Amino acid sequence: MAVTMADITKLRNLTSAGLMDCKKALAETDGDIEAAVEILRKKGQAVAAKREDRQAAEGCVIARTDGTFAAVLALNCETDFVAKNAGFVALANKLMDIAMANKFKTVEELKAFTVDGQTVADLITEESGKTGEKTEIGAYEVVEAPTTAAYNHFNNKLAAIVGFNLEGVDPQIGREVCMQIASMNPVAVSREDVPQATIDQEIAVAVEKTKQEQVRKAVEAALKKAGLNPNHFDSEDHIESNISKGWITEEDAAKGREIIKVTAEAKAANLPEAMIQNIANGRLNKFFKESCLMEQEYVQDSKLTVGQFLDNTQKGLVVVAFKRVNLNQD
Repeated sequence: MAVTMADITKLRNLTSAGLMDCKKALAETDGDIEAAVEILRKKGQAVAAKREDRQAAEGCVIARTDGTFAAVLALNCETDFVAKNAGFVALANKLMDIAMANKFKTVEELKAFTVDGQTVADLITEESGKTGEKTEIGAYEVVEAPTTAAYNHFNNKLAAIVGFNLEGVDPQIGREVCMQIASMNPVAVSREDVPQATIDQEIAVAVEKTKQEQVRKAVEAALKKAGLNPNHFDSEDHIESNISKGWITEEDAAKGREIIKVTAEAKAANLPEAMIQNIANGRLNKFFKESCLMEQEYVQDSKLTVGQFLDNTQKGLVVVAFKRVNLNQD
């Protein structure tokens, strides 16, 4: 049977597929709208399969709160052009509506939920067919607490949610703490919550950095004592460059290289372990203050930590959990 423009329009309204795709699907099914919808859905699945190995690094991030429950969701795609498309943003909001209405705790629950005869996973696959890009839920995180709050950055690329230990927290306070989380990217609520593997890595880095500093200081002192400028010997490339510029002679270079070798080896073999550990522990403490939310300097008032700000606002108020999703590079 002949395919009419009315049928094509109806199919486009149902699927948002392209005009020619709708026309071809209707021709294949002799004008059967439901069968044409299935063909276009299958096409969406084919597109999704082809895109499986592609990177979906763009998208739309949304955070919401509903009293004691907050969630943040990222719907990912391949390009910023698609991420800003009204239909794509509408789908992200629809998924968040579903998540909040059902208080889903995991992304698996969300993807398995059925709406209008389709699972959420099918809706995402269908979107991939419409856009021609890999589409997926890149993140879904929730926080449950006596009070929760949410913050969405203006570009739909960054959002944060937070939970507090007390009821009735001022929403503005919650928003400000979420903004702190969004901008300062803490790794944990408190130092007690930092994974031991992270602490071990920070200590190892701090120890190595401290050792390098002590060796460098000894080398610089030895070069100065020999009448050589340490800045001329900070790297082999710099030494060669300074020779070509006439700032140091070949003899100076040889003398400097020997001083560097002998001094560095001697210092490295005789580093005071207790001092190294003390300095490394100081660096670890600095890491905690910069990376643990309750110890961070409060962005709205640098005289206070976030913990002090919250306690001043409401005695005993603390953060119990937070989540942050950022599609941009941190």
